[in-house]
Amino acid sequence: MIKQSFKVVSALLITFALSPMQSYAGTDSAATASVKSVFEEYWQDQLIDNPERATLLGDNRYSDRLHDLSPKATAKRKSDRLSFEKRLNGIDTQGLNAEDQISLSILRYQTHKNIVLDAIFGDLPFSADDLPFAITQMNGLQLGIPQLLRATSLKTTKDVEMLIKRLDALPVYIDQLTYVLRAGVKSGWMPAAITLKKVPSQFDPLLTTALENNPMFQPFIKLPNGISVADQDKLRKEAKEVILQHALPALGKLQTFLATEYLPAASEHIAASQLPGKLAFYQAMLVSSNTTLKTPEEIHQIGLSEVDKIEKAMLDVMKETGFKGTPAEFNLFMNTDPQFFFSNPEAMLASYRDIAKRIDARLPEQFETLPRLPYGIRAMMPSEGDGPEHYTTGALDGSRAGYFEANVNNLKRRANWSMEDLVLHEAVPGHHLQIARAGELTGFPTFRRAYFNSGYGEGWALYAESLGYDLGMYTSPYTRYGYLSSQIFRACRLVVDTGIHAFGMTREEAIDYLITHAAVTHDFAVAEVDRYIVWPGQATGYKLGQLEIIALRNKAEKTLGAKFDIRKFNNQVVDHGGLPLEILNNVINQWIVTQQ
Repeated sequence: MIKQSFKVVSALLITFALSPMQSYAGTDSAATASVKSVFEEYWQDQLIDNPERATLLGDNRYSDRLHDLSPKATAKRKSDRLSFEKRLNGIDTQGLNAEDQISLSILRYQTHKNIVLDAIFGDLPFSADDLPFAITQMNGLQLGIPQLLRATSLKTTKDVEMLIKRLDALPVYIDQLTYVLRAGVKSGWMPAAITLKKVPSQFDPLLTTALENNPMFQPFIKLPNGISVADQDKLRKEAKEVILQHALPALGKLQTFLATEYLPAASEHIAASQLPGKLAFYQAMLVSSNTTLKTPEEIHQIGLSEVDKIEKAMLDVMKETGFKGTPAEFNLFMNTDPQFFFSNPEAMLASYRDIAKRIDARLPEQFETLPRLPYGIRAMMPSEGDGPEHYTTGALDGSRAGYFEANVNNLKRRANWSMEDLVLHEAVPGHHLQIARAGELTGFPTFRRAYFNSGYGEGWALYAESLGYDLGMYTSPYTRYGYLSSQIFRACRLVVDTGIHAFGMTREEAIDYLITHAAVTHDFAVAEVDRYIVWPGQATGYKLGQLEIIALRNKAEKTLGAKFDIRKFNNQVVDHGGLPLEILNNVINQWIVTQQ
């Protein structure tokens, strides 16, 4: 039953992605000009509807407002999406060039997969844009506000004034958010209670009245030199009044609601298939994240097979180190021995930067064309606590660099043997290289330059880790163990995500599975399992995407023989921007034909 119903949902999603890709024929024409106007209209509507994302991408036109979560706005999004799909399906692909066919495929895919999610929620005030899990330990205002403020560009008086207006909009936004969360309580669309326990306290940094320590006031401490001293003082005064009189009370009210009303009503179930949408919701989330047609059973079995294969390789590396003991004892040694940990944040950051410099120097060996946008490595904010390391995108117009943000809040979280694969994944040739390269493909529609899905984006980043061998990394058995631990960790995700949401795996069983097979500590395993619980399907994109890219590379090597060029292949994967994996498969297969 699982497989049959999954195929129905998946086929609806993927059909629209494949149909325009059957031919690369076509030249620039009136049809091309017409479809490009549709692409641009779509993108501008997206920025208006999601002003926070616009800011993150370096577009400050809407930095004085917040996303509209009102029931009226949510209903309009659903209705507009249905109308837009009809419009897209009415576009004649004859006369479109190859890249515009790909663009149309992506837009059809994205629109339809969102419509499937919209339909699952029905008339409830949730949508594909605004899932019911608006506040979790992984997501929400408590994390989003500091990250958004850090990315906000303040160059002029107007920029600062717009930011003050955005903070002043928080009370209305929080009222809308509370309405949505209450609708979740009434309808049963609730995260698991076990994952929410820390959420109220995550708001504490935003609620301190000592504004010099409050993330909301940080952007106002040092204002641009081009603003006069008198105007700076005036703007700071306005910001203080808005934060103390409007933002803090609204956030405090939300924290109280979460602690006294929301958390007590949370679900005891951890599986997405136990929510009102049942298995259809999990299936839609799987397809949305990993962009393949694979069923939960297929994903689960791929995970088990990969875990078995990688465990054998890890055992070989353990023997190479000369360690005398069991794999479990070796894992404990690797995660506790002082030689593998830093004693201060500055030393950890310096080591990350050294790794990045060594990788940078050898990237031309693997790529014909590299992005121009620079990247940096900086510490995560203290308010982010023990959260995972991550990449923060640069501005789409190149005006702000990308950043790999390292967790130096807990020096025991990250052993030095795992740092090389982490830089490869988050910075280069992983997320930064791929996202920056996509942003610089100025001949593409803007929506496509900014498009991202987990199957492609995280799959590429995991594939990028495998390039470490050719880039001069993994020269010691310990760093090779680090690479393999990263690989088995992502393979375990396939087992655990599907296990939890489709096959009845308990939280404790999932934690034990990660500890036993993924070479992680207990605390790390707990945090990861709770992530999978509130973000169903997302974790499957990493390994499935990587395996798809590796399979395409193997096919290209076998088919092209001496004509195969790794530099051309790697650029071909990133030079179309982010793609659903089914479309990437078509693109690379067409490329192989042209290379022959």
